[in-house]
Amino acid sequence: MTLHATHRMLERLIPPLLSLREGALQLENSLAAELDEVEPAYRNSARNLLHYLSVRQHDVRNLQRDLASLGLSSLGVLEAHTLYTLNAVLSLLEQLTGKPGNPIPEPPVDFRTGPLLLRDHTRALLGPDPVNRSVRIMVTMPSEAARDPQLIQNLLTAGMDVMRINCAHDSPDDWKAMVDNLRRAERVVGRTCKVQADLGGPKLRTGPIMALGQMRRTRPQRDALGRTVTPGQLWLTPTENPQPAPDEVESVLPISQELLALSRVGDELRMQDSRDRHRRLSIILAIGDSRVAQIDRTVYAPGGGLVQLYRDEEFIGEGTIGPLPEVSAPLNLFPGETLILTRADEPGHDAERDDAGQVITPAQIHCTLETAFDHAKAGESVWFDDGKIGGIVKANDGERITVQITHTGPSGAKLRAEKGINFPDTELRMSALTDKDIADLAHVVKYVDMVALSFLRNAEDVLILEDHLHRLGGGHLGIVLKIENRQAFENLPRILLASLRSPPVGVMVARGDLAVEMGFDRLSEVQEEILWLCEAAHVPVIWATQMLEGLVKRGSPSRAEITDAAMSSRAECAMLNKGPYIVETVNFLSGILARMDTHQYKRKVMLRKLHVSEL
Repeated sequence: MTLHATHRMLERLIPPLLSLREGALQLENSLAAELDEVEPAYRNSARNLLHYLSVRQHDVRNLQRDLASLGLSSLGVLEAHTLYTLNAVLSLLEQLTGKPGNPIPEPPVDFRTGPLLLRDHTRALLGPDPVNRSVRIMVTMPSEAARDPQLIQNLLTAGMDVMRINCAHDSPDDWKAMVDNLRRAERVVGRTCKVQADLGGPKLRTGPIMALGQMRRTRPQRDALGRTVTPGQLWLTPTENPQPAPDEVESVLPISQELLALSRVGDELRMQDSRDRHRRLSIILAIGDSRVAQIDRTVYAPGGGLVQLYRDEEFIGEGTIGPLPEVSAPLNLFPGETLILTRADEPGHDAERDDAGQVITPAQIHCTLETAFDHAKAGESVWFDDGKIGGIVKANDGERITVQITHTGPSGAKLRAEKGINFPDTELRMSALTDKDIADLAHVVKYVDMVALSFLRNAEDVLILEDHLHRLGGGHLGIVLKIENRQAFENLPRILLASLRSPPVGVMVARGDLAVEMGFDRLSEVQEEILWLCEAAHVPVIWATQMLEGLVKRGSPSRAEITDAAMSSRAECAMLNKGPYIVETVNFLSGILARMDTHQYKRKVMLRKLHVSEL
């Protein structure tokens, strides 16, 4: 390119950049009243967010290509300092063309202070920087964390930076015990750890399914050839006065106390299980009034079933099996069939079919969220069980929503109780805070550092939570906004502005529900947009859902999970769920994040020395 042609291109680039800058300032001025509501220390971050939003209202790809061809900034990483970047590029173009003179507006942040604000806001919410990495690790607490102080100490030693308590599970006493165990572990390990309480939010789930009966299944462990390796074990305890089972015995079978009192080690209990198969249980241990028995064949013990006691083939007596958990069969669904969602809280049931397998009466199940019956419309989509089953609303009379199933696996799908339901196309007008959430707040506000708001949909949800926190004396607590539905994503700019009124604040990308709501094919795009918007607002992001799940649950990660873990280095915190290998997983993730820290910051590739480059 000739010098003259280059000069003309430089001149042509100035007007569109001036237009972008003017648009950014105009948007800021138009929302001056909302900016005045923002906490003063966070106001420059809110201004930068508005500048970024203004730029992203335009398609600037051609402008980016032209700037890059001249060796100038392509505006590709302007999130944390938008106006400063526009000023810098414009100033350079004006100097190169010899046409200075445009007034330079003072930016709220610059190339240094923008990232520093994000760092400071992250520290305020998530605690001090970990050693050797910048990304924190959040861990969801299992129920045993309330009873096992050593587990908490091991997690803290492995690198846990934030304890996550899920208020949808366990009890206030359990939550307090978890925090008490953490505080003791902090003194032993010499590290601090923040505590986040996730409010359950309005549950949109399937209701119960009609029970078929009571049953307890126990089976031995077998090798690849079907040979018994370890017999199945059962804890036989008096129905009238049950005793807790040893940790190593999972199956509990209540038996008539009078019969157990007659039994000895070496005796045999005989029964006919729910499949009409004869089974024999050998008593191998007596502990108080209870017994440990073992069996080398799978047994489906029925509640209320008859058991007989034998000693050396001599009949000693008989009794009954006490109450057992109710057993329900899942609904079997196929594309083209109908599923009825009911407002009435009545047990669901599978479809009734004729001899040819044709549906006579469609399957039905209760939907726990009543507002769905007020707002769902024909033609809107509905998904079940994390997107495994999909359908279209055909009708809604306020009491029953008729759904035509459109998506299942190749051989149909099974829908069980307590599975999630998503209405991504439906504008569900409801508060993100339930009565239970408000009651839970009164407990956790005394000992947590931040509260996560589940299933929020608009800025009003944030303001309501802030009001409750101030009422309970928790106005100083951080707030984490869980973005897990389409409405929350589409309202994210307004939600961020509202949340900056009462910082510190963070955003959790809840990728499970979000994938169902937005479509799995859009998840990567959506999580990128959330990262950009939050960086522009200098708000830390928590990367959540199924992180290293194979390693956490089975002790072995997939290749895709390793890549996902590396990508989480672009957030400020990575969240792990509970599982038997959680301590090992925290160690593993900490190592990945420490190595990625030297290669990448947000979307910027950091060019540290590469040993592989040496010839």
